[in-house]
Amino acid sequence: MLFRSYTLPDDRGLALALSPSPYLSFEHVTYTHGSHTVLRDLSLSLQERRVGIIGPNGSGKSSLLRLAHGLAQPASGKVMTVGKCPINQRREIPSHVGFLFQNPDRQILFPTVGEEIAFGFEEKGMTRREALREAYGCLSRFQRAEWFERSIQDLSGGQKQLVCLISVLALEPSLILLDEPFSSLYLHTRLAFAHQLASVRQSIMMASHDLDFLAHFDRILWLEGGVIHADGPSLEVLPAYKANALQHAVSFA
Repeated sequence: MLFRSYTLPDDRGLALALSPSPYLSFEHVTYTHGSHTVLRDLSLSLQERRVGIIGPNGSGKSSLLRLAHGLAQPASGKVMTVGKCPINQRREIPSHVGFLFQNPDRQILFPTVGEEIAFGFEEKGMTRREALREAYGCLSRFQRAEWFERSIQDLSGGQKQLVCLISVLALEPSLILLDEPFSSLYLHTRLAFAHQLASVRQSIMMASHDLDFLAHFDRILWLEGGVIHADGPSLEVLPAYKANALQHAVSFA
């Protein structure tokens, strides 16, 4: 079990007590891709600090995250993220909600680490000089100041993923959405990135197949065929999901 040694920050209960309002709500949301219905009449309300999304490939995990950030638009229903509509208030979402893609190369735009992290500050209205100074400070806080002038192409997959995480955290969002952040990483970089992620203080909603890391989460959504098959504490949902997977594996064999 790769991530059993990692625990989340001890202030989860305090964060929940101070944040009684849901940061994400879906009201009868249906999402289609072409002629295929990916999510069907989905309703949920989330306020837990750590929410994991599990399910087989094609169950709608990525689509749920994309809807939450406004990267996709529902065919019907209403989505609200941190009190804002991701479609009608699209420009306001990045200041409050960060998104990490499965492949960091889809997210990185600039040739150097410093420029990549500075971009978010420039989007907030800082001059380039101010943004670069802030970017250097962010890297220093992560003990990566030596990366400031480093070419993105010289980084490993795990290092690129960490740059993306730093870029997101630099803007101090209240919520971070992650779509399979471990899937393209080798073991040692997965462990290092998991360690960094476990210390993040923001609310996190993450789709993942790494059930051992999700075991520390407050709530798990199990998607199956575009609907929520189970929703509850990790200690209840994950064992049921594993048992179901084992049953299917045995029957397939």
